[in-house]
Parts: sequence; C-alpha cells; structure tokens
Amino acid sequence: MGAGLLYPALPFIAWLVSGSLKYTVNRVRHGSDARKLIGNGGFPSTHTSVVSSVAMLIGFDQGWRTPLFGLAAAVTYIVMIDAVGIRRAVGENAKRINALALEAAAASGVRLRERQGHTRLEVLGGLAVGTLLGWIASRLIG
Repeated sequence: MGAGLLYPALPFIAWLVSGSLKYTVNRVRHGSDARKLIGNGGFPSTHTSVVSSVAMLIGFDQGWRTPLFGLAAAVTYIVMIDAVGIRRAVGENAKRINALALEAAAASGVRLRERQGHTRLEVLGGLAVGTLLGWIASRLIG
C-alpha cells in the first residue's frame, strides 16, 4: 500500500485495532457485559489512537520538525485533553442525572451513558496504539 492510500486508511485501521483491543480488555474485565460497554470510554482511547496514528505517521515519514507534524500534534493534544476533561465531565454529569432520575422515581429504563471520557491511562494507551501503528505504517511506506 503506497503512502497515498496509507494516510487515509490508517485512521480506519487504528479505529479497528483500538476498538478490538478495547473489546478484548472489556471482555476480560467484565465478561459477557463487554457488549454493553462498546462505545466511548475504556482502554485504550480509540479517538486518541485514530488521531495519533496519523500524527505519528507524519512524524516518522515526513519528519518531526515539519509544520504538518506540528499541526497533527496540536490536533492530537486537543483530542487527548478533550478525552480526559470535557468528555469525562459529561460522563460524571450523566451519573448524577441518572441518580436524580432514580430518586425521583421517574426512571423509564432509559439511562444516560455514563462512560464518555477517559482516564489518563486510557488516553496513554490510545497514544501507544497510535504510535505503534504510525511506526508500522511508516515502515510500509519506506
């Protein structure tokens, strides 16, 4: 696969690898409940894997001091900060809203998804997956 095809394909590959790894981790930790945990949150951060895979491919392939890598790094930082900040806060808010709904006996069985964000470890796991995939992809190009 040439560089022209690998760059747009890598985010999808990272999504598949990270999502499969996340499901496996959830299966080991939570057994048959793993299916209920598909989506946002968990180890590793799929969002971080997707963005960092391309950022790292740019770094490995085109150089760490290029403007394009600088831009890719900035976008990666934003995704990582969002994962541990805003999205994590949304999940905490969902927990509180769900608790209030139960207290008010207004629970209709519909609950807000509480797992939205990530811990720092989950984001670092996503960064590790993205870095590894970026490095592998750079070897395929070179």
